[in-house]
Amino acid sequence: MPQILAEPSVSKLWLLDPAKTTFKLHPTLKTRQRNRLLAELRAFKPKVDLISEICILLLGPVGSGKSSFINSVKSVFQGRLTRQAIVGSDDTSITEQYRIYSVKDGKDDKYLPFMLCDSMGLHEEEGVGLCVDDIPHILKGCVPDRYEFSPHKSITPDHPMFIASPSLKDKIHCVAYVLDINSISSITSKEVAKFKEVQKEVLSCGTALVVLLTKIDKCSEILQDNFLNMNNSMTSQSQIIEVSKMLDIPVYNIFMVENYSSELELDPLKDTLILFVLRQMLRIVDDILEDLPLETGRKAGRKSNARDKKWT
Repeated sequence: MPQILAEPSVSKLWLLDPAKTTFKLHPTLKTRQRNRLLAELRAFKPKVDLISEICILLLGPVGSGKSSFINSVKSVFQGRLTRQAIVGSDDTSITEQYRIYSVKDGKDDKYLPFMLCDSMGLHEEEGVGLCVDDIPHILKGCVPDRYEFSPHKSITPDHPMFIASPSLKDKIHCVAYVLDINSISSITSKEVAKFKEVQKEVLSCGTALVVLLTKIDKCSEILQDNFLNMNNSMTSQSQIIEVSKMLDIPVYNIFMVENYSSELELDPLKDTLILFVLRQMLRIVDDILEDLPLETGRKAGRKSNARDKKWT
């Protein structure tokens, strides 16, 4: 039987594995941390009253884990694995429509105040994948749910589905650029240039921008030594520092996450990392929204939003 030891500084339980003489997090601590984050996110409300839901857009290369992250977030709140967003592993993007996914809480069957938006995968070559000219329209809230993308042509104002006068509530409030952590060393100069193009559009819209590094093999090893201070544990990782330098993104806006893929059951440690990353994104958005000009806020607050009627 493994010996249970109390860690004095945090008064939590750890397991000592005599065979390996290493400490492992006690399952109770993993569950407590997950439940604490779940409670915090279930109680979350945007600090600014102008919007009722935070819209997070997932962008990135084909197969980087955008749709898998959406499924993972939805799974944690449902309390079971769910795969609503279609996931592909091919070089060709499986996602061809713009999709806006609400997140329902399995505890009380209510929708939570954030939505995840899925898009076609980006490609370094022109005419393949998401058309970069579509991105400003998506950010401004001009692209509706289920719009069919064309790699060769972006949506235009004369398109029947184009939303001509979106409010602040319709806009994207955070862009999460998703990268496979195992492909960082092989990112080409063309891919970096494509990201810079995206970054320029995001910043010009005053939208929050973070980077998610997916497909980490062992999230337990990343968090094991510093489980109660995940932000410090993440930013010390060499891959995050490398990406920060390559893309000119602050290390505190780059996060590691392990999505659910072939698993059949939820894992408390994986849940905790997913919830932590989601919470950090929402906090970053809150900070940006709080800095909005007052006049912009008043105008947005007076406009009605079809999404509010749908989800509330």
